[in-house]
Amino acid sequence: MIKSLKAREHGLSQTEKQIAVLSDAEGIGIVPFEDRMDNLGLFPLKPTTIDIFQINVGKMCNQVCKHCHVDAGPDRKEIMTRETMQFCLDALRDTDISTVDLTGGAPEMNPNFRWFVEELSKMGKKIIVRCNLTIIVANPKYNDLPEFFKQHNIEVVSSLPYFSAKRTDSQRGDGVFEKSIKALQMLNEVGYGMPGTDLTLNLVYNPSGAFLPDNQMELELQFKDKLREGWGIEFNELLAITNLPISRFLDYLIISEKYEDYMDELANAFNPAAAAGVMCRSTISIGWDGLMYDCDFNQMLDLTVEGGVKHVKDFDLSTLEGRDIILNQHCYGCTAGAGSSCGGQTA
Repeated sequence: MIKSLKAREHGLSQTEKQIAVLSDAEGIGIVPFEDRMDNLGLFPLKPTTIDIFQINVGKMCNQVCKHCHVDAGPDRKEIMTRETMQFCLDALRDTDISTVDLTGGAPEMNPNFRWFVEELSKMGKKIIVRCNLTIIVANPKYNDLPEFFKQHNIEVVSSLPYFSAKRTDSQRGDGVFEKSIKALQMLNEVGYGMPGTDLTLNLVYNPSGAFLPDNQMELELQFKDKLREGWGIEFNELLAITNLPISRFLDYLIISEKYEDYMDELANAFNPAAAAGVMCRSTISIGWDGLMYDCDFNQMLDLTVEGGVKHVKDFDLSTLEGRDIILNQHCYGCTAGAGSSCGGQTA
């Protein structure tokens, strides 16, 4: 099994080394991202309103995907405690924030995951769970996840790199496609993604290499046709997400000598409309230890939010909505082409 960068004691497991690579815009001949935003009158970049709490409940995962910006895997032991989850609940209770987006790793592997979901459900929050699919069939104790998700009307968002085993397994590991198909069928069986239900099942596509995703709508039509014809699978929407040069994908770019070309492609595809709608303007990201970040990607680079309020236990909405958002060259990934966010294309 592939080990995480951290377990291998790889140089890029140290976020300061990743930041050093990303910060050298001049060295690779691209305009610094801050300058591009300044030219649009968007620097410093400010939040619009915080409406999404994206919470990483742990880096433990049953998969070790080649592109993973979290560097998640079975060897990662960082897990959010119930105490930190309670801090999140306390912060949410005093706000009108509508959506809680639970991610990992495999969030379901956190021993307090179900309790947390139940508490969020009592608060009436919209809950999104980023499920890798294979966790549903990985162990009998997870086989009832589709029913649990249905009970709490959770929106399920799951990565499926392609509608073939070869391309999916090459990115996410041997046997992942077959297990993912089985999990999707189990979700369909309880109503997820099926016409006439309100149980949302969205799939996520991200490219297998150093290139931008194709048109999201065209990809969605292809995926729907192939999955329906081959396995009788239905889903709601496909979300196309650009790979950001962080962690394992950054390692891949450097090893394959594609880093400069990829960054050049992202910078050349800079889209002002996407820049204005970046997800960090409406999202706050909370790490497994309770520290807060502008987005999930800044979280993986250890770039905590600007200002004195760093931990969710000290959450203050007005302070956070007035902060400057921290930028670096990886932000080009969210503003290239049709834009990219955890909810798919933005422009």
